[in-house]
Amino acid sequence: MEKSSNIEVKNINLNDTKEAQNLSKLQTTGELRKLDKNQKELLAEELRQEVIEEVSKNGGHLASNLGVVELTIALHSSFDTPNDKIIWDVGHQTYVHKMLTGRRDKMDTLRKINGISGFPKYAESEYDYFETGHSSTSISAALGIARARDIKKEKYYVVAVIGDGALTGGMALEALNDAGYSKTNLIVVLNDNEMSISKNVGGISMFLTKLRTRKTYKKSNEYVKKIVKKLPGNMGDNIIDFVRKIKRGIKQLVIPNMLFEELGYYYLGPVDGHNIEKLEDIFDRAKRQEGPVLVHVITKKGKGYIPAETNPDEFHSTSGFNIVTGESSKKKADDYSKIFGDTLVELAKKNEKIVAITAAMKDGTGLTEFSKQFPDRFFDVGIAEQHSLTMAAGMARAGLKPVVSIYSSFYQRGYDQVIHDIAIQKLPVVLCVDRAGIVGKDGETHQGIFDLAFFNLVPNLTIMAPKDFEELRKMLEYAVNSNEPTVIRYPRGGEEKDTAFEKHEEIIRGKAEIVKEGKDITILAIGKMVARAKKIADDLEKEGMQAEVINARFLKPFDYETVKNSVLKTNKIITIEDGIIEGGLATVTLEALAKENLADKLIKIYGYPDEFIKHGEVKELEKLYGLDEESIKQRD
Repeated sequence: MEKSSNIEVKNINLNDTKEAQNLSKLQTTGELRKLDKNQKELLAEELRQEVIEEVSKNGGHLASNLGVVELTIALHSSFDTPNDKIIWDVGHQTYVHKMLTGRRDKMDTLRKINGISGFPKYAESEYDYFETGHSSTSISAALGIARARDIKKEKYYVVAVIGDGALTGGMALEALNDAGYSKTNLIVVLNDNEMSISKNVGGISMFLTKLRTRKTYKKSNEYVKKIVKKLPGNMGDNIIDFVRKIKRGIKQLVIPNMLFEELGYYYLGPVDGHNIEKLEDIFDRAKRQEGPVLVHVITKKGKGYIPAETNPDEFHSTSGFNIVTGESSKKKADDYSKIFGDTLVELAKKNEKIVAITAAMKDGTGLTEFSKQFPDRFFDVGIAEQHSLTMAAGMARAGLKPVVSIYSSFYQRGYDQVIHDIAIQKLPVVLCVDRAGIVGKDGETHQGIFDLAFFNLVPNLTIMAPKDFEELRKMLEYAVNSNEPTVIRYPRGGEEKDTAFEKHEEIIRGKAEIVKEGKDITILAIGKMVARAKKIADDLEKEGMQAEVINARFLKPFDYETVKNSVLKTNKIITIEDGIIEGGLATVTLEALAKENLADKLIKIYGYPDEFIKHGEVKELEKLYGLDEESIKQRD
């Protein structure tokens, strides 16, 4: 492999030694457990290089996977998987896990249509015991599995692997609380990729951890207590209470484990997450403990690849890149997230009441520049969508103009807050839905196809979707000046190519836009699909058919009059949307037409069916489900 002065990637030729060749053929965790220390270290380097090479070609989650190479090896080496269950939080860091569990020769299909998923999938392997894609779920799932094990009187270990970032999610804290109280045998591995704890108190904490795990320490502790209690009066109890307070005070000052111990966990760590031998040792000790155990592991995101170590956010989820330079192979261009962020900055300069809120997605949602220019008006709450939305409601109630930007699939986690805290009170919160529609390679857990449908069910919401960048700008300006809760949903990436709209009308609440007039058929579309409808109409015009294209703009309130008048003229209508058909544009249109006995005029609906959409390139998935331009034209 090529090298440069700023990149350190070990060059390992799998043909150099017989040992390396054997490691490259390793397919099961049973084979892994037979390796010695040196072989495991060599395997770690091989797997790290393979991850870098595969992601550089096909894109994917890089930094997180490079950070857990040794941890993954140690987990599968220490536990009897798949009999023992490992539950991965989020699951985007399971590339090495997949490579160790029989899928190493399939990594070139990773995240491709009909290939292996970038997240755990039970259909792929029995090692993927629980499917995950969103953060902060692993402890809850693992506790459920552990309790089921106990009820069924079965014997196996259950391990939840969760990152420090995921602990900012309320669900993880709820699960920590319940598991600690339950005294259930459960091992939680905290994958902490922030280095400050390790540097400051790692040595002291590791020493005390080893001391506490020794049975002689526990026995001597009880022995001393028995002797002291024999002292006359309450003297023994007073001494024990005094020593306990002093001990607790010292521990709170220097040891980062007090929270977990108070919650009921046996705390082990911190331990170097890139030292396989130490990891195996601490996992062996964890297995000997009764009740819930928390193993604190320190890792470095992007480990072994300098660009990813230096900029882990950029290499969290990346397209293909040049390994030597670290530069993306995809040309940078404006996308909806950037247009949103730039527009919000301009609006915030004019309106001091505007504040921006996101849930651990500052860069992804385009709010980096806003955070720099208005640090006092920017709030990243971590992976806490529920909190972000109710906090926004509080801000709106107090007179501010909160703009919340969250990915479509993550809004699902704050649905109650939208209903209960925002919509019921009609609070003017702007809900910006990024990554709406199909997002592609991340698959079922991340496809944003449900937002139009689930928001449409909520009273008091205004729901919009822009046809292009300019309309997004206008919609955002409209929303921040509105006195009601407003949803703006827009896709990942940029505008449809080769489509330039001649006009951009001002946004009037509930008013659709006739993009192209015609008399033979009405094409009603929303969001990015308006550009596709316009292309189809232009092509049909060359064939002698005049299609009228309507940009719905608003799903709610729906412009029934404009649609009805067009249908009465053309006598037939089709709908196109990049969301699920049930509850979306097609449903709203059909309901509206049915009120005046025009339902039979709706002849075709184009959208996603009532199913979860798998991973693959966006264009491939659109073609598969008949939403690409050619498929729509051929079906008419």
